[in-house]
Amino acid sequence: MQYLNSMKYFCTLKQKNMPFIFRQKLGAIEKNTFRIHFAYSIIEGIILGVLALNEFVFLKSLHGSDVGVSVLFQFSVFVLTFSVLLNEWSRRVKNKKRFLIWLGVFTRAPLILLVLFPMDVGHIANVWMYHYIFLTIFLVYYFANPIIYPTINQFLKSNYSHENFSVFYSYATIANKIVMLLVTFFYGMMLDLDQNIYRYIFPFIALLGMFSVWLLAQIHFKEEAIETIRIPLWQSIKRTIADMQQKMRINKPFRDFEVGFMYYGFAFMGTVSVIAIYFNKALDLNYSSVAFYKNSYNLLAILLLPLFGKLLGKMDPRRFSAITFASLLFYLLFIGLTTYAPWFIWIKGIKVYYTLFLAMLFNGVFAATMSLLWSIGSVYFCKKEEASEYQAIHLSFTGLRSFFAPVLGLGIYMIVGFTGTFIAGIVLLLISIFISLRSYKKYHLDGASKSDSEAFTDPQIEK
Repeated sequence: MQYLNSMKYFCTLKQKNMPFIFRQKLGAIEKNTFRIHFAYSIIEGIILGVLALNEFVFLKSLHGSDVGVSVLFQFSVFVLTFSVLLNEWSRRVKNKKRFLIWLGVFTRAPLILLVLFPMDVGHIANVWMYHYIFLTIFLVYYFANPIIYPTINQFLKSNYSHENFSVFYSYATIANKIVMLLVTFFYGMMLDLDQNIYRYIFPFIALLGMFSVWLLAQIHFKEEAIETIRIPLWQSIKRTIADMQQKMRINKPFRDFEVGFMYYGFAFMGTVSVIAIYFNKALDLNYSSVAFYKNSYNLLAILLLPLFGKLLGKMDPRRFSAITFASLLFYLLFIGLTTYAPWFIWIKGIKVYYTLFLAMLFNGVFAATMSLLWSIGSVYFCKKEEASEYQAIHLSFTGLRSFFAPVLGLGIYMIVGFTGTFIAGIVLLLISIFISLRSYKKYHLDGASKSDSEAFTDPQIEK
C-alpha cells in the first residue's frame, strides 16, 4: 500500500510541475492503473534483481554442473513455446483475476522450499537431488510467464489511452530496471559474505512474487462474455497454428524478421550459459564482480532506452534489428578477447577486466535495443488489431529455438572450448544481420504491395 499511496501522490501533483504527458486530463481508471502498474514494476524489479544472479548461485553456491546451468536458462525461455496453448486456455477462463491470483500462488510458493536446503555446501554438491529440486522449482516458476506477459498487455491496453500507453510503459520499465540494478548489486555483496544467503532470500521472493501477481490482478478489467458453445480447445489451437503458418507464408518482411531472429536466438541462447561458465571457471569472478558487470550494462541500457525508443518509431525494425545483432556481436567479440588480453585491476573487491568492461558497453546497447525490439518489433508488420497474434507467433518461435540452442551451445563449448563457441555465435549474428538488411532492401514496408502481404502496413503504424 505504501507504493500505491506514493504513486497516488505522484499522479496528483500540480500539473505545472509535471511532465507534458501528465498535463493531460487523466481519468480515474487510467491514474489507478498507472499507480498499480508502477508499483508492480518496482516489485518485479526486486525479484528480477535476485534472479539475475540465479545461474551463478547454481554454479557457485550449489556447485551445479555446466549442463544444469544451461537447463536452468533453457527453462526460462522454452516455456514460451506453450504461449498459444496457455493463452487459448486462459482466454476461456471466466474469472481472469481470480485465475491470475491462484497462478501466482502455485508458481511462486515452491520457492519457499529452498529454505530447507542444507547449509553444508559439500553435501549439496554430492547430492544431485538438490540440483534437480532447484531446477524443478524454477521450471514451475517460469511456467506462469506465458500467461502473465500477455495478460499485462491486455490489462494495460484496455485502460491506458493510446497517447499515454508507451510513455507510461517506459516509465514503469525504467523504474523496474533501476530497482533491479540496485538489488543485483546488494544481493551480490550478500552472497560474497554468505553464499547460503539464497536460502532466506528466495522464500521472501516467493511472498513478494505472490503479492506482485495479486497487485496486477487489481487493475481494472472488464471481463468479456464467455460463449456457452464454442469449438473444442484443441481444434481452436489447430486453427490458430494454421493462421500462423498463413501469416508467415504471405507476410514476407515478417518472415525474414523472424528468420533473422532465429539465427540471433541461436547465437544468444547458445552462448549465454557458456558465458556464465566462462565468468566462473576462466575468469574466476566473485558475486560482486558479476553484479558489477550486470549493473554496468543495465545502467547504460536505462540511459539509452528513451533514445532507442524514439529511433525504433522512425526506423524499419529490420534495420533496427541489425543494430541490435551487431551490438551483441561486439559483446561476444570482446568477451572472447579477454582470454588473450587478461589484464585487470581490483577495485574494492571487484575484478575489472579492461576488455570485459568494453564488452559490457556493447551489452548495454544490446539490452536497450533488444528490450524494445523483442517486445514491440512485430507490431510494425501487421494491422493494429493483429498485434497480439503476431507477438504470439514471435513468442512461440522464441520458445521453439530454446529447445535446441542452449544444448547446442553447450555441446560446441565441450568440443571446441570458449573461443570456438564465441566465434560460432559471431558467425550466426553475421548471418542474421545479412538476412535483416537484405530483406529491408528487397521488401520495403511503405512500398510493399498487397500481393506481398495482406497483413502488414507501413512503418508509421501506431504502436
